[in-house]
Amino acid sequence: MKIYKKRWIQSGIALICSLAIVLSVFPVLADNEEIKSLESQSSSLESELQGINEDILALSDEISTTEMQVEMLNGEIARTSDELDEAKANEDKQYEDMKARIKYMYEHGNATLLELLFSAEDMSDFLNKADFIENLSEYDRNALDNLKNIHQQIEDEQKTLETQQASLTDLQEQLQSQQAELQAKADATSTNLADVQTRLQQAKEEEAARIAAEEAARKQAEEEAARQAAASANNNSGSESSGGGYDNSVINGGGINASTDDVTLLAAIIQCEAYQTYDALLAVATVIMNRVESSRFPNSISGVIYASGQFEPVWTGRLQNVLNSGPTSLSIQVAQDAINGSRLAAVSDCYYFLYAPYANRDGVVIGDNVFFQSW
Repeated sequence: MKIYKKRWIQSGIALICSLAIVLSVFPVLADNEEIKSLESQSSSLESELQGINEDILALSDEISTTEMQVEMLNGEIARTSDELDEAKANEDKQYEDMKARIKYMYEHGNATLLELLFSAEDMSDFLNKADFIENLSEYDRNALDNLKNIHQQIEDEQKTLETQQASLTDLQEQLQSQQAELQAKADATSTNLADVQTRLQQAKEEEAARIAAEEAARKQAEEEAARQAAASANNNSGSESSGGGYDNSVINGGGINASTDDVTLLAAIIQCEAYQTYDALLAVATVIMNRVESSRFPNSISGVIYASGQFEPVWTGRLQNVLNSGPTSLSIQVAQDAINGSRLAAVSDCYYFLYAPYANRDGVVIGDNVFFQSW
């Protein structure tokens, strides 16, 4: 009877421990699967959010570059408008002068011209005066035609700039729209990520609480089994244990080795970007040479000038026109001086410039440009 009772108690202890273990396995397995799933979702959303943020940063850089180009084009449009007004004024003046001469000739008839011809002392003098009369009329026509051509050229250039401005503005709007879409997607992804992380944290807390409850139940079952075992003098007890104004001085900035083509290219770009004065040309040349010597920009004159989106005359064709016709002697001289090391002290630390009447920036104004250190 005692042996039977002892075996019954041992069987009861084993059954209680087995139930405690079995009942604890199923919810733990389910919770682990949920946690793994939530961790996988969280990792995936974090990767997606990182990719979106990188796309947003890339678009921001592209938008910044486009805004810079738009601002530069706006300045060039303003500059071209000023040149158009000046050309129109010259055309009007030439036209008025020609009208005044024609009026004088009409009011005095041909008598004056005949008197001029008949006052010739000999045939050679006569022919010279006849050529003078013909050249005077030819001069008026040629001068007026030349002014008209300049006027038309400036008008065409302004239309080209305005077309490019519209194109860049459209691109800017498209980029901003893409950025807004990406930002909305990033916000939605952040919300989803926060929701998943909240659920993950909650699942982990529930798992920890469940483990603690199961540990307590297991200990309680073991204690109960131990008590029952202790009630039998012949029972072998067991236990389990279980364990988460400007300075116009010229300074020497150091010369570089440059080819004849480099000199011509530098002369052409500064001629496009500045007044034909030594200081204005050298200021632009100083900025370009500063870029050549900086690790932030290409290390050659052609690399700096032809860098994407940096100088408006490159993409509008004005630079090529000057290269085709040849830079002025003053532009060549300033370019050679800059390559030899000459730098305008006032802008020796500058890397950017804009058309001053249009730009709303602090900086050093030289000629019609304002120079500054950073964008």
